[in-house]
Amino acid sequence: MHENILAAIRKDGFSFPALVQHFPELSRLKQVPQNLAYHAEGDVYCHTQMVCEALTSLPAWQEFCRNKPKDSLSAPSGSGFDEMALLFLSAAFHDIGKTVCTRLEDGNWVSPKHTITGAKLFRETAYREAGRFGLTFSEREFVASAIRYHGLPVWFWKKARPELDLFRAAESLPLRLLHLLSCADVHGRKTENPNELWEYVEWFSEYAKELHVWEHPYPFANPYTKARFFARDDVWQGASLYDSTEFDVVMLSGLPLAGKDSWIEKNGGTLPVVSLDAIRDELKIPPPKESGKVARVAMELAQGFLARKQPFIWNATNITYETRRKLVALFSGYGARVHILYLEAPYQELLLRNRTRARHIPENVLEEMIKKLEIPMPWEAYEVTYLDSKN
Repeated sequence: MHENILAAIRKDGFSFPALVQHFPELSRLKQVPQNLAYHAEGDVYCHTQMVCEALTSLPAWQEFCRNKPKDSLSAPSGSGFDEMALLFLSAAFHDIGKTVCTRLEDGNWVSPKHTITGAKLFRETAYREAGRFGLTFSEREFVASAIRYHGLPVWFWKKARPELDLFRAAESLPLRLLHLLSCADVHGRKTENPNELWEYVEWFSEYAKELHVWEHPYPFANPYTKARFFARDDVWQGASLYDSTEFDVVMLSGLPLAGKDSWIEKNGGTLPVVSLDAIRDELKIPPPKESGKVARVAMELAQGFLARKQPFIWNATNITYETRRKLVALFSGYGARVHILYLEAPYQELLLRNRTRARHIPENVLEEMIKKLEIPMPWEAYEVTYLDSKN
């Protein structure tokens, strides 16, 4: 497909069957079974087609078409979003994670963590096949976030801290759009208790408006309050905490060869750098051997800077949330303002750089890292910034 997927969606009149012709991987949804208590309509493909049809039939969608035929959503990059086409694309891929998560458990079909898996699967596919999808970084991440959170309006009230997930989701996409997607998800099925699910979705909209996160992320008093709110469960979002941070730590994040070293060379100035690759070179340890030893040396260097309140750059891939969470907790514990900087290079360029690099990474290892990649969320640190070399 030579045109942008969003343009194709509009050209085809928001048709799910037409989208499947362009993206045959959606056919994998066929024959994927579902729990009949929630999905008596049939397999995941049948449900997804019903969701897409329900989305374009919603009164709110029709009003959306009349009032905002091509609305724009301010993105971090400043680019405009085609909200309608992006929402339809999110509906088409919202259950793609069920293709790998579905299993029979105690006589019932279940798909645990299919939202998380689906978001990663869509991101991975759209990244590898950027030429076929034609999405910008911000557009891709909008759809990944919609997939990740599409079940939130139905289940948020069961959380121990229900407002937290609403605040997190609002950092990635407007909850008014997530609400539309969830409405379509509820209408696009046959279930034993349709009114119950509908009530939950409406509670979600009321709560999101009450929390002031319906249209935009919550307007925290300052970055420190925001960071503390997402890091702890005893901070009120409306507080205005005194910023007690004393120095800056830049944590780079991104796949190997995404441009982290080049960024440091251009922007790092005189800041000291703790680099896991540099430590490997110094100790003559080839990857991926003795990773524990490399990490210990890096941590000793970092703790020295932290103890002296000296700003520095932590240069490693940091591609999983759990790795970043532990580091952010450690650095901020010393009074640091942790700035996560995520860098991304196009897939084909990444492969080319690797093939021409003296110390290249086996391609199967690089592919596994792409599968593991969890892009930093805006709420993970004091500040999170994204640099995409393509856009």
